[in-house]
Amino acid sequence: MLLFELATLLGSLFLASVRAELFAFENVRLAESDIGNFSAISFANSSARQAHGPKPRCNVFPGDKNWPSVTEWNRLNASLDGALLRPEIPGAACYPSEPTYDPERCRFLVQQAGRTHFWLDNPLTTLTQWPQGNTCLPSLNLTTTANCARGGWPEYVVNATTVKHIQVAINFARNKNIRLVIKNTGHDFGGRSMGAGSLSVWVHNLKSFEFIPEYKSAVYSGMAVRIGAGVESWEMFGHMADSGNITVVAPGGSTVGSVGGWLAAGGHGALTSKYGLGADQALEINVVTADGRFLTASSEENQELFWALRGGGPSTYGIMTSVVLKAYPPLKTISVSIAFSINQPPTLPPNLTNTLPGGFLPPYNPATNLPVTEQEKFWEAIKLTYQFGTPVLLLGGFTYNYIYPLGNNSFSFTTSHSIPDISPEGIVSLHKPLFLSLNRLGINVTLTTPRVPTTFYGSRRASSGTASPAQTRYRSRLFPRENWISAELYNQTWDAIRKGVAEGGYTFHGIGYSPSLAIAGTPGNNSAVNPAWRETVLHASLMELQPVNLTPAQARERDAKAKYYLDMWREVTPGSGAYLNEGDPAEPDWQRSFFGGGERYRRLLAVKKRYDPWGVFWARTTVGSEDWEVVPVDGEAEDLYPFSQNGRLCRVVN
Repeated sequence: MLLFELATLLGSLFLASVRAELFAFENVRLAESDIGNFSAISFANSSARQAHGPKPRCNVFPGDKNWPSVTEWNRLNASLDGALLRPEIPGAACYPSEPTYDPERCRFLVQQAGRTHFWLDNPLTTLTQWPQGNTCLPSLNLTTTANCARGGWPEYVVNATTVKHIQVAINFARNKNIRLVIKNTGHDFGGRSMGAGSLSVWVHNLKSFEFIPEYKSAVYSGMAVRIGAGVESWEMFGHMADSGNITVVAPGGSTVGSVGGWLAAGGHGALTSKYGLGADQALEINVVTADGRFLTASSEENQELFWALRGGGPSTYGIMTSVVLKAYPPLKTISVSIAFSINQPPTLPPNLTNTLPGGFLPPYNPATNLPVTEQEKFWEAIKLTYQFGTPVLLLGGFTYNYIYPLGNNSFSFTTSHSIPDISPEGIVSLHKPLFLSLNRLGINVTLTTPRVPTTFYGSRRASSGTASPAQTRYRSRLFPRENWISAELYNQTWDAIRKGVAEGGYTFHGIGYSPSLAIAGTPGNNSAVNPAWRETVLHASLMELQPVNLTPAQARERDAKAKYYLDMWREVTPGSGAYLNEGDPAEPDWQRSFFGGGERYRRLLAVKKRYDPWGVFWARTTVGSEDWEVVPVDGEAEDLYPFSQNGRLCRVVN
């Protein structure tokens, strides 16, 4: 606490400014003198004919006559001070037919890279592979006939370390009619950070941070932080520690970016029930819009853009460079965990464990492993546990859980309940009724008193985190409070969830929290966040790891199967929605599910058309994306993997 008190005192003595200063990299901007006679990087005028005149149906694509020449790319690189990259596909090291074939490097990619930060620091890679087309996956012992193609990876990448780099990239893409994508670490489950024939803006290295002990605006007075668009969650925790163990709402995943796409879609984490969503924390957002200009959006300037950037979806209105977020005093959290199973064998075959997403399967425990005949008891115990999540949320806590299908009527369940600012005795007292109820059912779980935490929430994490690309598919739903209040509706809800796991074979992942409008505060309570978030008590996903070599027809069959089970969820949650960042690219009526639909969506669409009349920013199921589609380069629609980004981006022909 001493560091926190000292930082606050120093702030009151020496930091009299009421607003945050720009980072140094934000003061390096594109000037007219930089453009000279290179009109390809000139700024746009949204009222000019360029925005409203005839438009080509498709973005240009490599091989087209209008695709920039090598000379133009070289000139672009000079304008970017050498920041233009054309990265090699990592997996090419595994293909004997490729000039970069390297068996030793291939072994590293397959066996070791996932235990490092390699994939997160790679300018091309995203952590979900299937939208790219699976055209060059790392694999050992490939033959000389194996083919490595670029597929959905971008053609070029701008390693943005200044605002100028972002402005030049946007202007070039707009003026040359090239598809533009945005990437940080690649935590992208729907293909937003990739696109065949695209120019990618890589914001991963915008790592600046500033603690602001006294921030004042028309709507907020208190501690705040400014963070660069490339700061990952684990880095954010390190900055919290260095700033006196302050508390900032951050993503739960250690390698997820702390602003950008996470914040733009809402953004959830461990403190969602206490302080609100990531979008609720934003006080100022610096952004480069589609005309190439650098703006600040806040409650006092560019208000409509500020409203849309907070919850109105990523890859839509501009590229964030930094965000000012609320900060709070230090706090500690305490957790209680529960795990039990039914008919779980002591060891599982590798072919099963390798297809279970999430990585949270608890170890076999015979004391809490029910016999196969106790199916109803197992599911009743799960219902009891989730019902008990409500008091955890009321105390500002959250629940984090998985139900794993293990085959042969075997299932495993695990959950963790975490609550801030509670004593070990308090969390035990709160959970005693739940554990007694589970014991009466025959679930032999034991409640032990957790130790007093020795570190604050805002403490440095032991690891920078690791990740490997995978074939994960997320389909999700926000379950409203009403489904927990009505006993009949609660039973219907769990019938629908159970069928998805027991019949469908999907992994169920649930995160309980309650980011109500009251919790959101000001200015969070006036944003584009999906209204369904404000009523939710459980964000849940049906997850699977897809096989690598699916044909388009097989993929469509799997999508139809998933829709069958998700429709059961939709039937018991009419009027609710889903979380875009962990949603299904095939989500029906996505304008309503992800954004609230109706007048709310029309308002977002108006902001999109005002700030991006050219359609520079595009990603599937984002605002305005219905005007565009990805089509196969050869024009054969049946050849395109569903929702793949391995194709040409074209306007929809009505």
